[in-house]
Amino acid sequence: VTGGSSGIGKCIAIECYKQGAFITLIARDENKLLQTKKEIEKYSVNDKQVVLCISVDVSKDYEQVENVLKQAQEKLGPVDMLVNCAGTSVTGKFEDIEVNAFERLMGVNYLGSVYPSRAVIGTMKERRMGRIVFVSSQAGQLGVFGYTAYSPTKFALRGLAEALQMEVKPYNVYVTVAYPPDTDTPGFAEESKTKPLETKLISETSSVCQAEQVARVIVKDAIQGNFNSSVGSDGYMLSIVTSGMSPVTSITEGLQQIVGMGIFRIVGLFYLGSFDSIVRRCMMQREKSESADKTE
Repeated sequence: VTGGSSGIGKCIAIECYKQGAFITLIARDENKLLQTKKEIEKYSVNDKQVVLCISVDVSKDYEQVENVLKQAQEKLGPVDMLVNCAGTSVTGKFEDIEVNAFERLMGVNYLGSVYPSRAVIGTMKERRMGRIVFVSSQAGQLGVFGYTAYSPTKFALRGLAEALQMEVKPYNVYVTVAYPPDTDTPGFAEESKTKPLETKLISETSSVCQAEQVARVIVKDAIQGNFNSSVGSDGYMLSIVTSGMSPVTSITEGLQQIVGMGIFRIVGLFYLGSFDSIVRRCMMQREKSESADKTE
């Protein structure tokens, strides 16, 4: 589990550990990793289970990532499931975001998933088994005000997942893309401090989920080999309306998309109209406030 020292990544690790898995946690902060290791070990179901910690930046150097994953596999055996959960966010209006933030987010959120996946895919294909999970976001299905640096990196994960799934499916290796909504994590709390008003108001149109709930859904979908993993009614609607040419796990899922797409597109248009209204109101309030300041 990359990004496994906190938030959704940590909860996914706990959920897998509860099911008897051996866990490798990968993150940058060694102290947080060790704290998380102790927390996860409380949920052991047998004496043989191991939690291995690796401190590395998965977005910087592919050879380093490949080496640490080889070492992990030498200690714990081949990777059955890779969960790419390392990620970060920057919010703000397009022209206000530092230019280097776009590059940094693409490095962490996209390449930080490419490198670990590239390091394990060969062994998975040889063994004819494996699961790769990419944790995207609902902002990877819908572009939202304030997320011009963040959303593209999460959209990119879907393109990677669709292409990779077509390559590895004949080898009995399955890819899952998870689209969690706003989730109560340290990262979300930090992001909320700098959100533009428009982004906050749009986010408030849906509820904040708990990381444990999101983790249970992702692990279940990954084990079942589902390509899409969504949480709640809004997540289900978004997955249907944005399904496009994405793979389906079953005929039933395909039929649901066919039947639901038109209906959910209508619902989605109402949402988009609401979001546009929020942005316009905020702009008018800001202009009115600026005008009042000038006349004083």
